[in-house]
Amino acid sequence: MFSLERPDFEYFFRAASGRSCLLGNRELFRPFLVTPTQLIETWAPSNPLSATDLDVALALEPEVIILGTGDTQVFPPAAVIAHCLSRRIGLEVMNNASAARTFNILAGESRRVVAALLVG
Repeated sequence: MFSLERPDFEYFFRAASGRSCLLGNRELFRPFLVTPTQLIETWAPSNPLSATDLDVALALEPEVIILGTGDTQVFPPAAVIAHCLSRRIGLEVMNNASAARTFNILAGESRRVVAALLVG
């Protein structure tokens, strides 16, 4: 579990795993996208992840996208990484617990961050 201290932004992680994420007081069991101020629960990425699966995240104009790949770190196909880099957007890939912690830190620094978490 993460700290219960509430940050200055609307969406923050309290816990995350490959099966579910606790975002504020909401438990999510499906893939989703989140910024400090917006939650997109309708994100339905393909398996394996394709380059266009991140278009919704890219449309939010982030500085960086944090891709949480479940309980373990699994890098997406090179085309997915190239798709982000060609738009000058960083893509960081990590397990969901690390992605949640990193999101909270970057959001706390007022960075334009999007977390894309694969759960369920």
